[in-house]
This record gives sequence, C-alpha cells and structure tokens, in this order.
Amino acid sequence: MSKVKTHYKNPLAYYEIANFLKNYMDENTVIVCIGTDRCIGDCLGPLVGTFLKEKFFPLPVFGTISEPIHALNIDKKLSEIKTLFPKANIIGIDACLGDDDSIGEIQARDYPIHPGKGVGKSLPEVGKISIIGIVDSSDNNELFTNRNIRLDLIVEIAKVITQAIIHSYYLYEKNKAKST
Repeated sequence: MSKVKTHYKNPLAYYEIANFLKNYMDENTVIVCIGTDRCIGDCLGPLVGTFLKEKFFPLPVFGTISEPIHALNIDKKLSEIKTLFPKANIIGIDACLGDDDSIGEIQARDYPIHPGKGVGKSLPEVGKISIIGIVDSSDNNELFTNRNIRLDLIVEIAKVITQAIIHSYYLYEKNKAKST
C-alpha cells in the first residue's frame, strides 16, 4: 500500500497528488465523492464532485452538493454505478478525521475509503484508490458536527483535490498520446 501526503497550503500539493493519481487513471475511471451538504465537515466530497462537474471534467463523477452520496443512499448509489460502469476504476473521495496536527492534510492512497469509520458506522468501502482530506481532529467528541470547522478549510481542500484530479487526467492523456 502506498500513499502521498501533503498539506493543502503546499503550493505543489495538487501536483504531488496528480503525479500519484496519474498511474491509476484510465478510460474506466469513475470519481465517487462521499459526504453530505448538511454538515460542513462532511461536505468535502460533494464539493469536489460539484467543482469537477462545473469544470466539465470528462470522466463520470458521482456525489455532488445537489445529489450527494451519503450513509442513507450509498449502497443504492454504488450498485447503480457498478451497473452503469461494470469495469469502473473508482477513485473515492471523502472527508476524514485525524490528529490535530494533520488537519488540512490531503492523502491520495492506493486503497479504498471506509466511509463512516470515523463516526462508528459500517458502510461499504469505496474505490480502488482514495483521496481523503483531514478536516478535523478525531479527538473531538462532537465529530463532524463540530461548529469549529470552517467552510473555508473545506473549500480550499476541495479546490486542491479538484485541481489534482483534473491535472492527473491530463497527465494520463499525455502519457497515452506518447505511447500511440
């Protein structure tokens, strides 16, 4: 298992993540963004999905602010995605809890997301590849309901992840063009 860790304030964060993701990007890639717009801390995934759709990202994207994928519909949505895209190479995106000094960190990993794990829920894993943004401390008893999470943090992390995914797609396309 390998991963890349960087902080959203790092000016090269998007590039470090894109460089990792390009090795896993292909024509069967589907982006699945997990979370809900009903909680600032958990809207990272849907925000990324919305930003990708607004930028006309050429690959399928599921989970946006207007159509989120969350605990109540994840089984149904994943089933629909697997029916529509049986060869899907899913990249899962979600917010995550971590140590105080990890807040703002973004990780791209070559293993799935386990949504809900940090809040004690047992939900299906998502993706072969995952991107998480650490938005709050797991030491906090209120978890994602914490009113101290700033929307600005979520938006800035989402922008970096969006930029990284778009850049990784173009790196993939560039490599594909070279090999033909």
